[in-house]
Amino acid sequence: MDEIKKKSIVFIILVGLLSLFADMTYEGARSISGQYLEILGASSAVVGFIGGLGELLGYAIRYFSGRLADKTHRYWVLAIVGYFINLLSVPLIAFFPFWQWAILPMMTERIGKGIRVPPKDAMLSFATKSVGRGWGFGIHEFLDQIGAVSGPIFVASVLFFLGENNFRYAFFFLFLPASCAIGILFLSRFLYPVPSKLEINLIELDSKGLPKLFWIYCFCVLGFAVGFLDFVLIAFHLEKTEIISQPMIPLLYAFAMGVDGVSAILFGKLFDKNGFIALLFAIVISVFANPLIFLSRSIYLIVVGMICWGVGLGALESIIRAAVANIVPVNKRGSAFGIFNTLLGVFWFVGSFACGILYGISPVYLVMFSLIAQLFSVASFIYFRNSLKV
Repeated sequence: MDEIKKKSIVFIILVGLLSLFADMTYEGARSISGQYLEILGASSAVVGFIGGLGELLGYAIRYFSGRLADKTHRYWVLAIVGYFINLLSVPLIAFFPFWQWAILPMMTERIGKGIRVPPKDAMLSFATKSVGRGWGFGIHEFLDQIGAVSGPIFVASVLFFLGENNFRYAFFFLFLPASCAIGILFLSRFLYPVPSKLEINLIELDSKGLPKLFWIYCFCVLGFAVGFLDFVLIAFHLEKTEIISQPMIPLLYAFAMGVDGVSAILFGKLFDKNGFIALLFAIVISVFANPLIFLSRSIYLIVVGMICWGVGLGALESIIRAAVANIVPVNKRGSAFGIFNTLLGVFWFVGSFACGILYGISPVYLVMFSLIAQLFSVASFIYFRNSLKV
């Protein structure tokens, strides 16, 4: 068992390093996508629609990717295909100077991520069994977010040295971390060709479908997804109001990614000890993000809002996934991650598009809408608290 645990930790760290360089690539791009589209002439509704549509496409394809992973057990093949599409789309944005064309590689980047997430999450779930689901996913998310911090800083450095409006150069130079990620991807595949061997006491359950508790859990989480905004719309708002200078916006995003990484580890540990209460606490903190970001003219309050936003993202990327692994048997886990992420993407798209339209009327309406959605999620968790002993 100790040997399995050691191998599992090494695998988690390797996949974490893979995610580090992958996040450095596409999160660096996403930290300036909103500003870039605003400069190219896109409206707030278009930005909200594009941000939501990208998430919808990326999450919708996870259903098919997850089903395929469970049926074929070709986790690495799907992951490799997804990473290639995900990472190589980013530098291509540099070659499109019109927003109508720039959105195409932005969409394919999301699709690539959608393909590789369910098999990657399933492989991680095998490794986290022996070390604790919350802690294992939390460590992965912490390394992941080091990349998410580094990417925007890298982009901000390019803009600082080459000029504030040289976004196309910033997109192009992101091929460097993309290359590192692809190298680690193949190393991980070589060292761990069958990650399912890392899960101790594997039991093949005769389950014809997903457990009822899984669907209750989805219901509770979806309100959170509707009200949780993509950073593209936040960046659009900060660019439009000029409260924060252009080079500082990706740095603010990097700061939020750092909060995400630290909160993922802290709440991961709490999740292993206390279950869904840790997740509920994280969601409650994230409720304050949109009011502080969109209704304040103070840089300090916006920073506090981004801290709350980072905590919410940390929960979304770590313990929310860890709970799925605890609820669902191993032979259905790829499908469960695929379905869960697809539903998450659909509701995220609806919320983002609605918020983009409401922002065009008034930021107050955006905040009201997001608050109602996220408070619904909190109320759902409280109502089903006796069932969700995950």
